[in-house]
Parts: sequence; structure tokens; C-alpha cells
Amino acid sequence: MQSALSAAQGLEPVQYDPQYILMVNGLKKYFPIKGGMVSKTVGHVKAVDGVSFNLRRGTTMGLVGESGCGKTTTGRTILRLSGEKTGGQVLFNGQEVYDLSSKEIRALRTKMQIIFQDPFSSLSPRLPVSEIVGEAVREHKLVSKAEYSDYIDQVMENCGLQPFHKDRYPHEFSGGQRQRICIARALALNPEFVVCDEPVSALDVSIQAQIINLLKDLQEKYALTYLFISHDLSVVEHISDTVGVMYLGSIVEYAATEKIFATPLHPYTKALFSAIPVPDPAYRAKRIVLEGSIPSPANPPSGCKFHTRCANCMELCRRETPELREIEPGHFCACHLYNDA
Repeated sequence: MQSALSAAQGLEPVQYDPQYILMVNGLKKYFPIKGGMVSKTVGHVKAVDGVSFNLRRGTTMGLVGESGCGKTTTGRTILRLSGEKTGGQVLFNGQEVYDLSSKEIRALRTKMQIIFQDPFSSLSPRLPVSEIVGEAVREHKLVSKAEYSDYIDQVMENCGLQPFHKDRYPHEFSGGQRQRICIARALALNPEFVVCDEPVSALDVSIQAQIINLLKDLQEKYALTYLFISHDLSVVEHISDTVGVMYLGSIVEYAATEKIFATPLHPYTKALFSAIPVPDPAYRAKRIVLEGSIPSPANPPSGCKFHTRCANCMELCRRETPELREIEPGHFCACHLYNDA
């Protein structure tokens, strides 16, 4: 983690460490704002602005934050689904993803997959389940024609689907079943790394538990690595090994799940965690209510991006951007409150 932070701060590019399947260093993704008669670029939306983290093999990292903070764009940029990056490094098994040729990135697609947020809109209504799950398998020639049907049956069974579902279409399934189809489609290519983009947010609570347990079982069975993007902190606490908290395109806090939930450091993290519902009608949580709204990513405030909503704001916060530093072993935070730590 420390080497990734160094790269984000403009030092030497990080060196590959085999214990990490993914190393993201100072990643930036800006979208141009067009204006005028000739569609001239008049500014940029800084959707991802200097994100750094390392993801250990076989583990799950939760990425949390308010809507619009850049979580999904981070995941899509890592997978090279949002065009070219603006800056930074994305190392997957030591390879810079953005240095690969079209042929090389095509081969890499089998190792990096994504589960989308909305299971209905991400599935073609014109294809039966067997085609949805098996289309990429056939395209990448992962199995022979003789083994193809049995292979698809096995993938579907692993994800809680039955062989007789193969000829049905997405509209014939419930929300939970459609999400299982999305998971089966992703896992059919035998990936090593999966971006889970809010995979349970559109589902009922009971179905959420089934999908989360399915993801954990599949991770244990196939040694998968997940980047789990969500705004549901209860789900993130249950499934994640580490957690990164994003605000306005940047990670403001990063630590092991137990540590960050027990002792959150950043004022934004404390406010987020104070909103977690507790299943006890007698419990009265001390809610931290943030004032104001999230600033525009096209024109973020100077200094600390959170200072416009922070109750602990100091003059220094308005002038200088805090660096993501290790406050205690394994616990990183970007806040001027801990400058002496």
C-alpha cells in the first residue's frame, strides 16, 4: 500500500509485488466538458482524481461512498471500459493494462470481469440464458464444442441455476435469478478478478443475503479476487477484507474492515458509518448530519475537498490538500487532523 501511495504523490512508479493481483496508483479519469459553437473543451469532470490502492489475491476490497463519488467510474477505468485513463497506473498481474495492444487486452478480458448493478438492463432480452452465459465462452474458445453444453450446465449450477433455465429469457426470471445469470456470465470465463458494481442494490434484503453468500462461496471455491463497489455499508462489512472510502473522486480512508469499522478516522467516514441502521428499536444512534451538498467534480474546492461540509474544518484545510498517510499500521487517512500522527 505504501508504494502505491508514493506513486500517487508523484514519486517513482510503483514496482510490481506478486502478492497483489491489482495495483492502482494515482489513477485519474477526467471527462471533458464541451461548450460553445465549436464544442470546445471548457473544463473537465474529475470523476476519478488520484486513486491508489493494492488488492491482495483472493481477497475482497469494498469501495464505498455517496452516489456520484466516482466508485463505478473507478471500477470501469480499471477494466479499461471508459476509454483512455487521464493518468496513473493500473497494474494487473504486473502488466500495465493501458499499455496492452488490442489483441492482448482481448486475451486479458477473460481474467477481468464485471457484474453490473442492474441485472435486467445488463442482460440482452433477445437471448436465452444459455447464449448469455456461453456467448463469450464460445468467442474465446475456452472449451471444445463437445464439452460446451456440459460446461455451461456446470457454470449455471455453480451459480444456483438449473439446466432447464437455459432456454428461458431474462424477463422470465426474478431479480435474484437475473443477478445469478449475471454472475454466471462473469464466471464462465474463469476470471481471476471481478468488479462487483453494486450487485445487490436492486434486490430485496433476503435475496441480497443469498447473492452475497453465493459470491463468498464462489470466491472460496475458485480463489477469486473482488472489488466490491457499494453504498450499503452493512453488506460491505460482511463481505470485505479491506475498505476504501471515496469522496469526490479520491480515497480519503483505507484500512482493514475490522479496523475501519471499529475506529473510523476521517470525518466523512464517521458521518457515513453513523448512518448505518442498527436492528434494535431501543438503540438511539448519534447521527452525524453533513451540511451542504457534494461539490461539483467539475469544480472541486481547493485544499481538502471535504472542507466545505466538515465540522472540524481548519484554515489549513481550505489551502492545502491532505495526503493519504499511514496514521497507524495498515490504516491510511487523508486528513489534516492527523498531521502530527
